[in-house]
This record gives sequence, structure tokens and C-alpha cells, in this order.
Amino acid sequence: MKRKALQLLAICGVMIFIATGCSKKNEFTVSGTVSGADGQMMYLENVGVSSVKTLDSAGLSANGVFKFSGTRPESPEFYRLRLNNQLINFAIDSTETVSLIADAGSFAISYSVEGSENSKAIKRITLAQLDANQALNKLRKEHEGKQIDDEEYAKGVDDIAQTYKKVALEYIYTAPMSTAAYFALFQQIDGMLFFNIYDRTDTRAFGAVATSYDHYYPNTERAVHLHNLALQSLKVTRAQREINLEDVNVQEVNFLDISLPDVKGNVIKLSDVAQGKVVLVNFTAYQTEWSPAINLELGELYTKYHNKGLEIYQVSLDADRHLWQNRAINLPWTCVVDPESVYSQIAGLYNVRQLPALFLLDRKGNLKKIEDIASLDAEISTLL
Repeated sequence: MKRKALQLLAICGVMIFIATGCSKKNEFTVSGTVSGADGQMMYLENVGVSSVKTLDSAGLSANGVFKFSGTRPESPEFYRLRLNNQLINFAIDSTETVSLIADAGSFAISYSVEGSENSKAIKRITLAQLDANQALNKLRKEHEGKQIDDEEYAKGVDDIAQTYKKVALEYIYTAPMSTAAYFALFQQIDGMLFFNIYDRTDTRAFGAVATSYDHYYPNTERAVHLHNLALQSLKVTRAQREINLEDVNVQEVNFLDISLPDVKGNVIKLSDVAQGKVVLVNFTAYQTEWSPAINLELGELYTKYHNKGLEIYQVSLDADRHLWQNRAINLPWTCVVDPESVYSQIAGLYNVRQLPALFLLDRKGNLKKIEDIASLDAEISTLL
């Protein structure tokens, strides 16, 4: 009897060991320390293709030690730690343990990471993206202050983008199946992707990553998304081939019409809004830091000139539709949203390379791009 009891205990012990081992094999871990964050909350979030989901949270004590565990993803996935709106992005391929050391004051930029080579690469890519945004902000101030002209500004923006791409392309072409390559491909500057799906050179980058994801992670959400995006990019760039205009019956069109849904879901055409009016067309993103200031300036112009015949047709490229609706519903002008967000074909056709973008449409249907928002008042006054 005693022997049977011992055998039973041994069997139970083995089963518990196996169950514990299997549990650990199905989980990933992210742990570390954050100094200077006593009493603050930190969140673990899953960054999906179209949404962000909070998975867990922890209150940090004086020693700053934290540990999160999550279910092993079926395919490589992206996560982030959030502390006071500062973010550390990292990737999980399987059941690895990622270790991080950071400081609360410089959480997003000065951290160290171990246990994931892809996450180390993501840090480098993130810093390149942050450098690009800082350089762009400096360049914009110089342009607004009349220190540089439009041509210098446009060249500066392109140089900034190329500097980022130089870093990104190291991962995109050397390891296109990696999470670092995917992450690099979808980083933004001023609300727009660095890599333009309407650019023939950039199409190759989308194609390289899409082909690898099709091969290594077939039928996953990210692979399907990339595949469709690469096909769309290829289709558009092929259509941009040179043509002989002498062989084409040309009909003059002053502006490209836009048909997009408003906050109530009603499709509103720019051409309908423009009948007998002067229209300020604005491509924007409400999720950006500069959006409230821009809308404040537009509000002043709308109040001043609406009764004289001014309309505003504002196109949002926000990915977060709920955020857009909550803010747009209180604005007095026409607010529409492009479901394609940063992949907007409409923005591409209007040659929108950065946000905010402003155009003026006169009563005859002639469209003019406004490079300097400070000139808007005078431009509108002249047209009215």
C-alpha cells in the first residue's frame, strides 16, 4: 500500500512538472527594471495590424522591477510597454524572454534590451524615426520663419526621409522575413509613411517583405495585409508608365473630386460642397500633436469668411476612426475620413507628401496648393 502511494506521488510529481514545463513553453516573458518610476503604472500592449490591445498592467515600486508574461503568438507579433505615453516597442517571435532596463525620464529612447535581436534592431529603427521627426520639426520652423524657401524645404524633407530609409533598408533587404523589417517598413514621419506605396523604388521594399511573409507566415493577418498592399503598390506604379499625350483625347479637369463619408456615414462630394463657393481643402490627422492648433486657425478663418462664401472640406487620414469621430463631430465645417488612412489613394493623387496639406479651390474649380498657412487669410480674401 505504501509502495503504491509513493508511486502515485511520483506520477503526480511528473505530471505537475510536465504541465508546468508545457505552460512555460507556451509563454513569452518581458521583464526588467525602470528607475525613477515609483508609484507609476506601466502597461503591456499588443500592437495589431489595425488596433492596440492592453494585455496587462503593473504598478511600479521604488526598485522599479516588473515582469509580464503572455501567450506565445502563433506568428511573430509586436508589443510595447507604455509608461506616461512613452513607448518601448519590441517583438516576440516565440517563447523568448526579453529583458529591459530603462529610466522613467527617458523611457522611450535610452533603454537597453537583451534576449531579442529583432527588438534591438527595432530600438535602432525607432531612434532613426525619432531623429527624423526632430529634424523635420526644426526644418518646418525654419520654413515658417522664412529662413529657407519652398525648394529648400522640399529638398530637406526628402533628405530626412532618405536618412531614415538608409537605416531601414539594412533590415528590409538583409532580413525581409524579420519583424525588424516589417517594423521599419511602417514607420511614419508627420503622420505619413516614410515608404510611399506610390513610389516605384519603395515598391521593391514592400514587395521584398511581403514575399518573405507570404513564404514564412502564410495566411497570417500581417502576411495578407502586406500581400494586398504590395499588389496595390505594384498596380499603381505600373499604371504610372509614360504615355504619348498626342494619342490621348484630353479633357481638361481643374481638380480631382473626392467622395468620402462624414461622421454620420453620409458620402459627401467635394464637388457638391464647392458649388458657387471657395473651398479650403485640408488633409490632416487628428491624432497628431499639431492638429488642435491647425483646427484653431481654420476655425478663425471659417468664422471670418464663411458668410462670404468660404467652405472647408477636411479629409482625415486617422487610423483611429473613433478618435476622429469624437473630435470631428464638434467642428462646423465638412469633415470626412479616408478609410485607407496613410495608404490613401486620394492623398496620393493630390501629391500629399506630408501633413497638414492645404489647397484652395476657387469658384471656377481651379485648385492651388498653399505652402504657407500664414498666407491663407490673404489668399482666401483675394478669392472672395
